[in-house]
Amino acid sequence: MRIAVMGTGGVGGYFGGRLAAAGQDVTFIARGAHLEALQRRGLRITSALGDATIAPAQATHSPAAIGPVDLVLFTVKLYDTEAAAEAIRPLIGPETGVVTFQNGIAGPEVLAGKLGAEHVLGGVAKIGAVIAEPGVIRHTGTMAELIVGELDGNASARVRELAEALEAAGVRHTVSDDIRRDIWDKMVFLSTFAGLTSLLRLPIGPIRSDPETRGLLRDGLAEALAVARAAGAGLPLDLVDRTLEAIDRLPHQMKSSMLQDLEGGRRLELAWLSGAIARMGRDLRVATPMHALIATALKLHAEGRG
Repeated sequence: MRIAVMGTGGVGGYFGGRLAAAGQDVTFIARGAHLEALQRRGLRITSALGDATIAPAQATHSPAAIGPVDLVLFTVKLYDTEAAAEAIRPLIGPETGVVTFQNGIAGPEVLAGKLGAEHVLGGVAKIGAVIAEPGVIRHTGTMAELIVGELDGNASARVRELAEALEAAGVRHTVSDDIRRDIWDKMVFLSTFAGLTSLLRLPIGPIRSDPETRGLLRDGLAEALAVARAAGAGLPLDLVDRTLEAIDRLPHQMKSSMLQDLEGGRRLELAWLSGAIARMGRDLRVATPMHALIATALKLHAEGRG
């Protein structure tokens, strides 16, 4: 497959790198010092699942320099979605698929509006990974999984081809017949995980270990689940308990990307996570006091330090 990675951060760098290491034709779109390092030294992945180096790595700042591809892995921050969707127009041919592995729930609709719904696939990335330094992706823990599917739930050749490429690359993956449900499933977890780790300025270990802050986790998950169900997502009532069990398996020192952005003075995805849960809760008449508190308490940090 000819693949472009739009947003070579932790998610795009890790999974794009695994595909490239397995022989797929992958070009990384990046900028600044990260792009320079990719072009000079290649891409390096450090991971408990096995390190990898892609050298040389195909990398550019310009989608126009790549031209139409079979698949775009779209992994930019949520606040960059519209601008990035415009930027990747040169990558889009008649059969090109764009699979969004972003946080939140808004990505597929924004991309469909910009590029046409026929090009858009849904995706969920489950991983803790960051740019450790320019050209280097550091994977935390052993969780590294993708869920992909057509937005209408139908099987397709392009999803099957991607699944085959992921299998060849040794990437754990699932093909979903209800990717919108799976996107909401992650939203319930991530809005709460990102929101509370950022609010408390702590990794997940201490938060889940203290009975009172563990109660905050449960409250946040329950609120997000109630909003999801009111919005029509077919999520099970026991999802809160199952998600807490999954949280207990995360590395003790694991931080959300939003907490890392907060610590680094960067812009936050707050409006698309707890902010979105609180807004939808108001619209759907579902009480969301925990997410409203998170959204309000972090509001003054949302634009970063500039």
